[in-house]
Amino acid sequence: MMGLLVLCVFAAAFNYISTSTEVCTNTLLPGAKGDQGEIGEEGDQGKLGKNGPPGLPGVPGETGLKGEVGHTGKMGPIGDKGDKGDIGLEGPSGLKGKPGTTCDCGRYRKVVGQLDVNVGKLRNAVKFVKNVILGLKETEERYYLLVKEPKRFGEASMNCKLRGGTLAMPKTSNTNNLMADYVSQAGLTRVYIGVQAQSKDTDRTSSYVYADSSPLQGFAAWSQEPELQSIVSSTTNSSCVELLSTGTWGHVECEATMFFICEFPKSRRRGGGGRGTPASASS
Repeated sequence: MMGLLVLCVFAAAFNYISTSTEVCTNTLLPGAKGDQGEIGEEGDQGKLGKNGPPGLPGVPGETGLKGEVGHTGKMGPIGDKGDKGDIGLEGPSGLKGKPGTTCDCGRYRKVVGQLDVNVGKLRNAVKFVKNVILGLKETEERYYLLVKEPKRFGEASMNCKLRGGTLAMPKTSNTNNLMADYVSQAGLTRVYIGVQAQSKDTDRTSSYVYADSSPLQGFAAWSQEPELQSIVSSTTNSSCVELLSTGTWGHVECEATMFFICEFPKSRRRGGGGRGTPASASS
């Protein structure tokens, strides 16, 4: 009975193997995991790898100790002026002063009066020197000197500059009359003044200006042709101006030689003998 059972099992197994479609292979199935081996020797150092991404910011460290005081720097620019402060409290009254001496006012008044007399005499002496000896004329603002040296217009202008002034510029009728009388009293008929034609305009005419480059405004004393009071044709060479003893102006060529009048501003300093005093006024 036992043998028959074994035979049946063997027959069934043989039948299963014979009917199976699987093909046998030489592949070995992995065995069970073995025991852990011993740690090997340390290998050589590998090549330096690439820098990794930056890490997160660290926690702020503690505040360091206060450093030493540095060198004093250069002084900076001066700042703007500050606002005015409030008025302070009134201070205590000072001590009473010592009684003064009796003033001899009469004697001082006499000295001051004598000084006024001397100053008046000195003014008269200076005026005599200017008007008689030097031959100067003057207004409240300027001195005028007639130079009796025949020169061309450009030379006359330079001569006045070397003396510390400019060619005379009659900008008002009063000044023009004073200069005309000056010329007449000297026995002359005409002199150069500080008026000259400027550069040509687009309409082929030339405007007249004073020696200080200011235009003729409000006053002119041309002797002829009302249309030539402020301009002159570009076809003429008479681009300079002469003052006649009659007080009128005339056109004249700048190459002509004649006497001329210089003007000098009076000094603003007290005493009158400063920068505005004409140099070499004896000429």
